[in-house]
Amino acid sequence: MPKPLPNKIPMREQTPQERVKNFKEVPFGYTEEEAVIEAKRCLACKKPSCVAGCPVEIDIPGFVSRIAEKDFKGAIKVLKQKNVLPAICGRVCPQEDQCEKVCVLCKKMEPVAIGRLERFAADWEAKSGIVDMPEKKPATGKRVAVVGAGPAGLVFAGDLVQMGHEVTLFEALHKAGGVLVYGIPEFRLPKAIVQREVEYIERLGVKLMTSFVVGNTQTVDELLQEYDAVFLGTGAGLPWFMNLPGENYSGIYSANEYLVRSNLMKAYLFPQYDTPIVRGKRVATIGGGNVAMDSARTALRLGAEKSMIIYRRSKTEMPARIEEVHHAEEEGIQFEFLTLPVKYYGDENGWVKEMECLRMELGEPDASGRRRPINIPGSEFRIPADTVVVAIGQSPNPLIPQTTPDLQVGKHGNIIADEKTGKSTKKGVFAGGDIVTGAATVILAMGAGRIAAKSCDEYLKTGIW
Repeated sequence: MPKPLPNKIPMREQTPQERVKNFKEVPFGYTEEEAVIEAKRCLACKKPSCVAGCPVEIDIPGFVSRIAEKDFKGAIKVLKQKNVLPAICGRVCPQEDQCEKVCVLCKKMEPVAIGRLERFAADWEAKSGIVDMPEKKPATGKRVAVVGAGPAGLVFAGDLVQMGHEVTLFEALHKAGGVLVYGIPEFRLPKAIVQREVEYIERLGVKLMTSFVVGNTQTVDELLQEYDAVFLGTGAGLPWFMNLPGENYSGIYSANEYLVRSNLMKAYLFPQYDTPIVRGKRVATIGGGNVAMDSARTALRLGAEKSMIIYRRSKTEMPARIEEVHHAEEEGIQFEFLTLPVKYYGDENGWVKEMECLRMELGEPDASGRRRPINIPGSEFRIPADTVVVAIGQSPNPLIPQTTPDLQVGKHGNIIADEKTGKSTKKGVFAGGDIVTGAATVILAMGAGRIAAKSCDEYLKTGIW
């Protein structure tokens, strides 16, 4: 067996100079030749640690070996045995912290580019126009309602319908996809790809109801009168703010609102879509996660002359993906590390014009394992900004817990559910994804959907809670 190449095959992408002027996807993906060369780097381990590192337990050596053999149809078949959303996972999952992190090649060289190969296989299937549908088990006569068409809900619905159950997916917005359509920008995850994956879920037999707000249009208890079980996957859409003086000035947005206006309401396609959105010249985004990177990079594409990331720790502690930070740096985003906003100043029209900040230094690690930021007394300074985007996290929307009295929630409004089964404290109600964990990754939400689907199937068969 030939010795594998030491490094991943690079993925071609738009230059920074080109991409800051458009919302097109940044990486182009592998060609067939590139994918085959990369797949041949895999050692086909007898005990593949990469599978254990995947929250949905994809047979990684199985699909990678088929790509190496140019059996691309076989590769996507293996992928879809465990993952109904491969084109999405191949683009936005943090493989560097999961399957690739534990790849055996990491001991001496770069890991196999598992995410890029997953994306290749999914895109190859789409281009071929041949989408094989898996066999479904015989109909059971059981009906299940899924609330929220985000990653957790889509996977739960896709898995359960293949088990023979009748599944209806309820989505509050006019488009299915959840954070995949309203949160992640076009340049990172094109909406057409999300739509493609949603259509696949529908082809499996899932019924989709959009513009249906559970907790308002119907309550969970009312759904339980019609359905044998309910899965709650409504995510974490309630934004956090810092409650600083001046936070009510115009021009200060939550990242949720800023990204929804640009992504789901297509403000980036002006004048075809005349969606109101502020196009600031000096935009400051507060936070260090992927949402902050998405917001800062969106601001640049909307015409900002200067787009800044304000983060209270150092680059080492940033939770954003390495690739996203790298792309932001390439595009000219300015990073203000060890910086904490404490107050806003506005102009005579009530519009934000400056942010007062403190310099920070890092102390001992806190509960997150990251070094705790500590204020440096007397270090106050101001940053001019005409737009501020607050991207420091979010909680679950309280609507469903408020309208479902016997559903137990935690102190942050998250639904209490068993992580091994997805069972909530209310009989017949399962939950998974960000509504349980708080804001996390797409793949972890998908993993929770898969676990809950298995548990729900067992419950529907036995009636045992």
